[in-house]
Parts: sequence; C-alpha cells; structure tokens
Amino acid sequence: MSSTDPIKAELPLTLALDVGTSSVRAELYDVRGRVLEGIEGRTKYQMTATADGGVEIDADELLGLIAGTIDQCLVQARARLARLDGAIAAVGYSNFWHAVLGVGESGRAVTPLYNWSDTRSAANARDYGERQGRDWIRERTGVTPHASYYPAKILWLRGADPGLYGRVARWVSIGEYLYARIFGRFVCGVSMASGTGLFNPNRLDWEDEVLEAIGIGREQLSPLAADGEGLTGIRDEYAARWPELRMARWLPAAGDGACSNIGSGCHSDRLIAINIGTSGAMRVCWPTATTPIPRGLWCYRANHRYALIGGALSNGGDVFAWCLNALRLQEEGDLESRLSALEPCGHGLTVLPFFSGERSTGWHDEARASFLGIGLGTRPIDLLQASLEAVCYRFAAIHDRFLAQLGDQAEIVASGGAIIGSPYWTQTMADVIGVPVIASRIREASSRGAAMLAMEAFGLCTGFGEIETPRGAVVNPDPARHQIYRRGREHHEHYYRLLVEEPHRPATA
Repeated sequence: MSSTDPIKAELPLTLALDVGTSSVRAELYDVRGRVLEGIEGRTKYQMTATADGGVEIDADELLGLIAGTIDQCLVQARARLARLDGAIAAVGYSNFWHAVLGVGESGRAVTPLYNWSDTRSAANARDYGERQGRDWIRERTGVTPHASYYPAKILWLRGADPGLYGRVARWVSIGEYLYARIFGRFVCGVSMASGTGLFNPNRLDWEDEVLEAIGIGREQLSPLAADGEGLTGIRDEYAARWPELRMARWLPAAGDGACSNIGSGCHSDRLIAINIGTSGAMRVCWPTATTPIPRGLWCYRANHRYALIGGALSNGGDVFAWCLNALRLQEEGDLESRLSALEPCGHGLTVLPFFSGERSTGWHDEARASFLGIGLGTRPIDLLQASLEAVCYRFAAIHDRFLAQLGDQAEIVASGGAIIGSPYWTQTMADVIGVPVIASRIREASSRGAAMLAMEAFGLCTGFGEIETPRGAVVNPDPARHQIYRRGREHHEHYYRLLVEEPHRPATA
C-alpha cells in the first residue's frame, strides 16, 4: 500500500497517546483494536541527567513535544483517511508512572518533572521507611519506600530547596499537567494515582495517614476521576489546533505498565506479562476489588476494576548494552549463535546485575553490580551469558512471589525489544523460571492498551476480551536446563543475601 493510499478502518477510532521516558507516540486504532499502519506521530527526546543522580526535564518543554506529536498524527490521518470528521470518538493515554512536578497557584510548573529514575531522594526514602515502617507503608499504598515514588521526592525537595518547595501548590504527573492545559482543570485517574506512593489501591483513594506522615494535604493533589469519567470541551486554542478531537472523550492517563498488560492481552490472572526494554517488569493484571500485596512487590491499578501486581527491575536491556560496550562484544561476531552454544551456568560466575540499583524485590537504591568468580580463563562472552542469566534470576524471584496468589499454571507473555530480539534470552527466561514464554506480536503494547482502556471505559467495546490479541511463538522450558538453573539461582541468592540484603538491611524491616 502506498503512503498516500486511503486507509480503511472500522469506526469509531481511538487516538492513543503514549508518553514514555525517551519518546512520545500518537497512533490511531479502530474499534477492533487494530492500529492504523502508517499513521502516527513519534518524537524522541532525552531527559537531563545530573551528576548527583537527578533525572529531569522541563515540564512545559515536554508538553510541547506531546502536543507536537499529536499534530504529526493528525496531519497524517487527514491525508490517509477518507473520513475523519467525527471519526475519533475517544482518546486514551499511557504515561510513565511515578514522575512528579510541582505547580504553583497559577497552575503552571514551578519545578522540573522529576523522573522515576531520579535517585537524589534515596536517603529520604530510606529514612521515611525506617520512620513509618516499610510494611506499614506497603499495606497502605501498595509500594515499598523508594526514590521512585512521590513521598521521597517531596521530602527531598523540602530539605534540598525550601524556597522552591514553598512555591508548590500542587503535586502532579505530566498527564494531569497536560489535561489542565487542554481542559482547564486538574484531574487524576486512579491508575496514575496508584503509582505515586500516596494512594491506597484497595480503597481507591488518597491515603490520609501517609499524606499526614509526609506533611501534605489532599488539596495539594488532584481530584480523582470517577470510574469511566472522560473529559470533553477542550479549550478554544486546542479545538482550533485539533478540530478532529473536539467531540472526543479523553480518558485520564493510565500507567504505562498497566497499558502494556492490557494491550498485550494480559488482563487475567492466568497470564503474566514480562517486558524488557532498558529496564524490566513482570506484572499480572486482573479484575478484582481488593488484593493482598505481597512483600517485595507492588500493587497499582489499571482502572477502578483491574488491579495490577508486579515487580520492576531497574536493570534489563541496559545490562545487555553495558556488556556489549564495556566488553567490546560487538566485535566478536554472531553473539546469538555463540551464546546458544554455551552450556547453562558453565562459566562458574555469579552476577548481581544492579548497575542502576535495585527495585524489586529488595528495593535497595544503593545496590551496585558485582561479578564473582572471575578467573584467568574467563572470557567476555562468559560475562555476558552470566549477566543475562542473572537478569532472569531476578525475574524468577518476582515470579516466586506470584505463586502464592496465582498458583503455578499461569503462562508468560514477553514483550520489549531487548528480549524479543534475542531468542537465546527468551529461551533462558523460560528455562530459568520453568514456564512457557509466549512472544508478543503486539508492536506497541502500551499504546494499544491506552486505546483499549478508553474503548472499554466509553462503551466502544463490552470488555477487553472482545478485542482479539494475536500471539507469537511459544518457547517451552527445557527440564534439564531448568534444574541446572535452579542450582545457579541458589548461588545467586546466596550472594544476593550476603552482598545486598545484609549491608543494606533497614533498621525497620
């Protein structure tokens, strides 16, 4: 099909906005959940990393990038679709969790947007956990104290820059800030709220005891959107800019991890989603009003009806990238073939892959990578193999926490370029965990999930199950290799306890 040929699609359409930590995308989906190929906006960007561990971006700069990406998508849609006026009924929005900015009384940003990977508040997270009790916090908010979440960042800014802190009237995500500009009011969906560390995912409300513990009030947070609430009536300047979206209903932003599960078809307790990009995550999303929150994991929401339990790794594909660069493995030919020819755990190494600290399951910001057992015969390919196995071990530790809740019959669906692009790593994941791994065939799961959440919320479909999600190849575990990796995991867990857990054990567990 030519890039100028008209595209046929089943109406109505949904525009999906997908804001990640390094790019913004806007795509159109038809009522059957199929992306309209060749129509998209895509903008890459980079946050600023500071020497003291900060990761941030000017909030208004990011808003400009988001709006410009919507422009790109609509320009292409006007050229490719025979009918566009009134065709877009809904807007869904996937956004990265945990990042926060402060706005002043005028509603404009007074701080940068502080990303989840900003570690300047690590000491504040530790002190907050010791003061209030890590289990007390997790039971009320679904998360373990960590620099990723709002409480630590708010406490850090209060101490680091009291003048700037004093100018903040409200703490919001970039999604709330965008909607305030488009619609003239702040509103927060329960999905984004559940990633703040200030929200109770079982009561579906801000957690007053936690707000009191860190010294802020409800008036400093956005009102929560009702179940299925959509925003309409965009301001004149945006109505003129995007006339195709004037009649659309906009769903408040949902967390990218929740959107990824929904979009990849993992919206039951029988399907576990693994995603490995730069970082990694393992999640289960299913309809439930309340759920226990296992220690070491987190509980967020996709919406009022779907809970999400899982764990996140700060180190995923970046471990592969570090090995390629530091060990100069790009120069050594076909790595897939070489890795596949190696015996599992045949290198005699143990790796703790915490190049960027640890999130699940121990939540130790201060943890760093370790390589143990290196000898004169150790080769660069051995270090790479051991590092990839170690990432699989960390996913297996998360998977173990699921078993008490879900049993052992669930399947795993894998997505993300880092793992899907490596058949060796996919096979190793299946062998380590001992569960079949199904390759996802969805190119942009977060984007598709944002569209599906909006479609379901606004009655464009009766439920997620109505929308067919294609699957890829199934990779089955090798029982003999699984037993070898069980022994490898024992060595890994021994050194994890010795070098990570014990030195960083908080005073109050």
